[in-house]
Amino acid sequence: MEWRICALAVLCLVLSSVGALEVVIPQKEYEFARGDNITLPCSFKSKLAAPPLVIITWSAEAPTAGAKETLILSYYSNTKQTDIKSMYEGRVSLDVDTRTGRANLKLSAITLADNKVFECRVLIPTDDEGKPAATVRLVVLVAPSTPVCKLQGKAEYGQNINLTCLSAEGSPAPTYKWESTDVRSMPRAAPHPRTTDKGGILSMYNITKDTSGYFTCTSSNKIRSAKCNITLAVMPPSVSFGSTAIIAIVVSVIAVIALIVIVYCCCRHRKKKREEEEYAMGAPAEEFHDKDPPRNGDRRPAGREEDRRVDREPVEDRRRPDNDERQSDYDDRRSDYDDRRSDYDDRRSDYNDRRSDYDDRRSDYNDRRDRYSDRNERHDDERSTNGRRDRRDDDDRRDDDDRYDEPYDDRPPVPNNKPLRKDYDD
Repeated sequence: MEWRICALAVLCLVLSSVGALEVVIPQKEYEFARGDNITLPCSFKSKLAAPPLVIITWSAEAPTAGAKETLILSYYSNTKQTDIKSMYEGRVSLDVDTRTGRANLKLSAITLADNKVFECRVLIPTDDEGKPAATVRLVVLVAPSTPVCKLQGKAEYGQNINLTCLSAEGSPAPTYKWESTDVRSMPRAAPHPRTTDKGGILSMYNITKDTSGYFTCTSSNKIRSAKCNITLAVMPPSVSFGSTAIIAIVVSVIAVIALIVIVYCCCRHRKKKREEEEYAMGAPAEEFHDKDPPRNGDRRPAGREEDRRVDREPVEDRRRPDNDERQSDYDDRRSDYDDRRSDYDDRRSDYNDRRSDYDDRRSDYNDRRDRYSDRNERHDDERSTNGRRDRRDDDDRRDDDDRYDEPYDDRPPVPNNKPLRKDYDD
């Protein structure tokens, strides 16, 4: 008896589920390119053949977590009226047929803002059991924009730096990949062991000179890819302002000390040279006497004078070789000076000779120029004289022509009694 009751309950449950409301969307995700006009399909089945009232709503997930869903439109079968929210008005419509269970959402000119989850919900007051709603994700495909590569940190020995790569847009979200070559444009065999690449950020630690090179970042998704490049030049650490000031002070102190030493050495050398010149020119040697020389009339014991002579003789003998050497040095320097003086006189004489030759050539040039000027003046005078003579000849020639051109009527008449001309040939 009990098993019959259980079988009857299961059968009732199956029959109730078959007749319950069911909303279906064929796929969980649809992909379309940005700017396309699309249709999100939605269908429903009810246990009622002709339900008196059907309410269909489409909504989108909230833009922020914890917020309510955004209602797109609502449809009421009794009035056949569709209520569209203002933010979607003009680009959303509903393809609906309650008899066949069709409730498709149409979107035009989709954008990245439509990249979200949409929900189709059907409400029938007399059929509220089953699955009244279904969801679908819309993926708006956008190619990644050209990424921007940047350097974070100082490219100096021993520093830690980051190379960032980011595309402003791209859907699905682009993935990033870094590639690098050395300064000779040769591909690196393997990345540096102290390097990490995550989310478009290439982190390098304790960089060296070998880290320098050319780095390329590729941003790609299922549509296409884009690249950006950056050149990394690792340099020695730069000197800070404090270190520069310390170095400048140390260098200045060393320069002052060196200058003082040079001036001191020059003064010592000049003083020593002056003393040698004074001695070479005959400066009297210093004589040391125990007492003042005796005055006239003073008498000293002979024994004391002889003792002083004996005591002084070894000193003079010791000083004599030094005096001879100094005299020899003086003679050598004097001879060198005379030779240099003679050379200077010879060069001076040669210069005077060349100067004299130049003056002679200059004088000849002036004479030739004067003669040339005189010839030009004479030539100008002759030309002016010839011109006057030509003008005078022209005047005379014109007078003669005028005289010969006079008419014959002005000549005196022939007398009547002039004898006839005889013919002497007869």
